[in-house]
This record gives sequence, structure tokens and C-alpha cells, in this order.
Amino acid sequence: MALPDLPLSVLDRANSRRGASEADALRQVLERAERVEALGYHRFWVAEHHGVPGIAGSAPAVLMAAAAARTRRIRIGSGGIMLPNHQPLVVAEQAATLAALHPGRVDLGVGRSLGFTSAVRRALRTGREDAERFEADLAELLAHLAGEAPVTARPQDRAATPVFVLATGSGAEAAARAGLAVVLGGPALFRDGADGGAAALARYREAFRPSRWWAEPYAVVSANVAVAGTHDAARELLLPEARALAASRTRGEFPPLEPVRPADLEALPARERELVEGALAGSVLGTPAEVEERLAGLLAATGADELLVTGGAFDAAAQALSDELLAGLFPAARARRRAPARAAGR
Repeated sequence: MALPDLPLSVLDRANSRRGASEADALRQVLERAERVEALGYHRFWVAEHHGVPGIAGSAPAVLMAAAAARTRRIRIGSGGIMLPNHQPLVVAEQAATLAALHPGRVDLGVGRSLGFTSAVRRALRTGREDAERFEADLAELLAHLAGEAPVTARPQDRAATPVFVLATGSGAEAAARAGLAVVLGGPALFRDGADGGAAALARYREAFRPSRWWAEPYAVVSANVAVAGTHDAARELLLPEARALAASRTRGEFPPLEPVRPADLEALPARERELVEGALAGSVLGTPAEVEERLAGLLAATGADELLVTGGAFDAAAQALSDELLAGLFPAARARRRAPARAAGR
């Protein structure tokens, strides 16, 4: 089954790797931005995590600026900036500054997640009430970007920076009411029925209200993807992050990525092995033919407008090969690779 002619994008969480510095992790993020631009990817996004030993990306606006400076046409964005951690005016100013410096290339993805631990939440001065205020903060952010707030954000956002909402909890409904694009990922994406990804996106489209940012619904599907010469090699690519995620859910700490051998998995407690297998089951991995077939089914079922690839790997060379093999499956990426360099559209 051939893949549809949709944009292909990537979210890099700036995973740290055992034996390397966190500065190395950030440099690899920028190198990957340059590489995927040459491969024809549409967007390159970075994330916001605080106090996580295995993730070096804590300041998305700063990392976005560095990635935009190292590239020429790929769109640069956040996946996302967490509104509970910031004043909406400051987020608007950061986005508008980036858009002024790199016109036509900046995206603003926002989310409602709180800090990873109670200590991080205290350091950020945030609590549950801040996440519950998300929709009001989102409305204030949009007012600043539109120049309609009591305080005018400077520089003014002449580019009408596209805004996306990460659909955790009720995020899809908030995106629909505000007339914004939505990003949906996680385990729900692969479930059928009323709580599955296809149903959530159908509700989003039905409730969508056009806005100055998006005239029509726009749904980005986000999934961990790994492509390699064999199914086992692709599985090996995703194992380090799956193991780190399992540790975070059982021991409360997401560690730097490190190689994982079959014997390492056998030595894990039963609950951690179960979580590792669950993470892999909720990913798309395999040979190019296997990945093409599974992605085609996922994109058709959800009616997605775009695919955002996630997933961190310990082996940077294998990650680079996966990015290249995946780009080769998407007609839009192949076309962008051949086209002359110019600023990307939405």
C-alpha cells in the first residue's frame, strides 16, 4: 500500500546518550535538523523537558533559534512549549521574535503538561491549577499573537505564526474551539473505538471553528518510527528509549539512552519488560516495506494531514539511516529534496 502525498516531519526531544555530554546531545539535534532538511522533511520540532536526566532539551525557543540558523527552508517549531510553565505574553514574544528573524518558517506548538516530578513543578512554580487554566492561557496567547490583547507583544507577529495544540487530555477539543491545528500521538492513536485516535480526530474536525491561523482542520499524527534493513534492527533502534520510558514509569527517572541487548531485557523486572513491549507495540518499526504498509493504514484510518516522527535512538548512525529510509517512502519528501531551496509553506 503506497503512502499518501503528505508532509513528513520530525520531532527531536534531544535525548542524552550514556557516555556523551548533554552539549553533545544538543549538537546532534542541530546536525539532525540539517540532515533531515536535505532529505525533504517539512518541519523540524524540538520539545520542552525540565530536570530529566535523559533529555537535554529544556529551552525550546533557544533551540529553535539555533536550528533555524543552521537551516534554510525547513520549518522550525516546538512540540511543544508547555503553557503552564510560562506567561502567555513571553511565549508570544519568543514566537514573534523567531518569526521576524526567520519569516515563513516558524511554528508554535503548545501543550499543557506539567513538570516530570514534584520537585520540578515546585521549581517551575506550577501546579495542577496551572494545567487546568490551559484554555484561558491559550486564548491569551492567541490574543497577543493577533495584536488584540491589552498589551501589544513586540515584535508584532506579521507572519501569523501557525499554532498547533498537543492533544493531551482535552487538548483536541481546545484546539477545535480555538481554530488551531492539532497533534495527536501516544497509545490512543492505535486504539479503535470511541477512545481511539481516529474517533478523537473525527470529533476534532466536527467541532473545528475556522480562525485567522487555520481556515480548516489540520491534524498531525505523531508516532515513534524506526526503519532499518531488518525488523530486528529497527526494533533494536527503539529499544533504548522504550527501556528508559519503562524506567521512568516504575522508578521515576528517565535515564540517558544506552544500548539494550536481549539479555538486558531478560534481567528487567516483569513490569518493566511489559512496559518496554507496550512501547514497541505502540510504535511503527521494521523494514521499509513493513513500515510503509503500517503507516499507510494508520494515515488512512485517521485521515491525517501530516506525519510527525518521534522516537530517540542511542545509535546516531542508525537513526540517520532510518530518517533517510523513511523519507524515501514519502512522495512529498522526495519532491522537496529535488526542489530548489525556498522557505516552506505551512
